[in-house]
Amino acid sequence: MSSVSRDTADPLPLEPYVGTPDVSEAQGVPAAPEDRLAVSTADARTLSVALFRRLNGLQEGTPEYSYVRNTLVELNLSLVKYVARRFRNRSEPLEDIVQVGTVGLIKAINRYDVERGVEFTTFAIPTVTGEMKRFFRDTSWSVKVPRRLQELRLDIAKAHDTLEQSLGRRPTDDEIAQRLGISTAELAEGRQAANGYTAGSLDAPAGPEVDTAPRALPLGEEEEAYDLIECLETLKPLLATLSERDRQILSLRFGQELTQAEIGDRLGLSQMHVSRLLCRIMTELRAGMLSEEPEGDDEAASPGEGDRPGDAPPQDCS
Repeated sequence: MSSVSRDTADPLPLEPYVGTPDVSEAQGVPAAPEDRLAVSTADARTLSVALFRRLNGLQEGTPEYSYVRNTLVELNLSLVKYVARRFRNRSEPLEDIVQVGTVGLIKAINRYDVERGVEFTTFAIPTVTGEMKRFFRDTSWSVKVPRRLQELRLDIAKAHDTLEQSLGRRPTDDEIAQRLGISTAELAEGRQAANGYTAGSLDAPAGPEVDTAPRALPLGEEEEAYDLIECLETLKPLLATLSERDRQILSLRFGQELTQAEIGDRLGLSQMHVSRLLCRIMTELRAGMLSEEPEGDDEAASPGEGDRPGDAPPQDCS
């Protein structure tokens, strides 16, 4: 593995151990320099091997064990910074990523066995990287979704790229679902969950130009059915004031969609008489809906008004 640069400033300084026990040359361990963060990569590897051998002979929980382990953390902290630089384009602060990676470094130190002959950096990098990715998975999503859906989102993206390369075209949903061994409904659920990873700001520009004004997207659309509901609720008390015959004429005309001639045949009236009745009824209902206060019973037209053959329909009736 290539050497890790140690010139990165330490965003997570470790406090020196108070009352440091003597576990250096007297115990067969090379003396660690006072400024452990300034040690070169080669020297850090050499010291780490000796410190790991010494750590295996100490009892966990003792001051000597804590001192040796803290020294190992300080010597290998540059490894955490090296891995953290891979994720420097993330929105999370670099200090938080390094802190999470340090937790992974401690876990790797606790599990590392120097007798296996595997270099510590080779063993620790997957653990540190996994700890950082777990941090991103648990905190980076704008909307919290189950872990299985988070993992399914990654599997869908990988399967899509693999199939697109092998087929030479965009794969269908059935092909992606078959490759992952899931149903199309589960595939749709995974894609829907992927929308929760990031959330767009309402203050973001509406177009690609930076100078454009923030998007003016409404939180909801005007529902046309609301006007219909309002009209129906307004008509209910007005319809209650009509006579039984007037309500029947409205039902035949607008409910059963009969012609005026067909209504006249059923009620025994002429087509002209039905037209005048409809015109009067519609005029009364329209006036009632447009008025701020419902008209009184004494001001309303009597049911028989307009029934006379000589009455002429108003000019605005259609």
